[in-house]
Amino acid sequence: MRTVIAEDNALMRDGMAALLADHEVAVLATVADAAGLLAAVEEHRPDVAIVDVRMPPTFTDEGVRAAIAIRSAYPETGVLVFSQWVETVYANQLLREHPARVGYLLKDRIVSTAAFLDALRRIADGGVALDPEVIRQLLSGPTVDAGLARLTPREREILALVAEGRSNVAIAADLHLAGRSVEKHVTAIFTKLDLPPAPTDHRRVRAVLRYLEGRHGLSAQ
Repeated sequence: MRTVIAEDNALMRDGMAALLADHEVAVLATVADAAGLLAAVEEHRPDVAIVDVRMPPTFTDEGVRAAIAIRSAYPETGVLVFSQWVETVYANQLLREHPARVGYLLKDRIVSTAAFLDALRRIADGGVALDPEVIRQLLSGPTVDAGLARLTPREREILALVAEGRSNVAIAADLHLAGRSVEKHVTAIFTKLDLPPAPTDHRRVRAVLRYLEGRHGLSAQ
């Protein structure tokens, strides 16, 4: 079996590579970010890509978005999303659009090397490997974006206006707020949506995409 590993934690990345090598799994590349992952998959076309959910530059959802892109562009390459938590919005999208050669395991719940290797083999063979907690959260009800759920009514109102293309100045005029107050609300929105400043991402656009995805998920129920 041939793999690539995308994990920003160097200790975990190197440890995983050593573990796989000890069990005769070829590790073709180890990378620390989503861009490196996509380049490695394009170059090596592995059987399975092992992907952490949160990686540079924003440490939000780069990994799982890269996993979706890999399954779309390289159907013979499986992906094992390996995370500390369940990103239900993207996990649901990944499984809905690409229901084969996919795995989603929680780091803290891997109990043995044998279970991890078995999951990799199932994915490489065209199957699915899901942690029971992932299944429970996906089946427990409508997909809810935890970040959006943390927003106050005022913050949701402001985010809706941002989605309409309004500037902070226009929002302040519409809601009869001080411009500084709107800026603080927008900053709070970015914080609650886990969208830190990054030179390669437009936080305002990403916040709007999260808002629209949340609305679509509710309307689909």
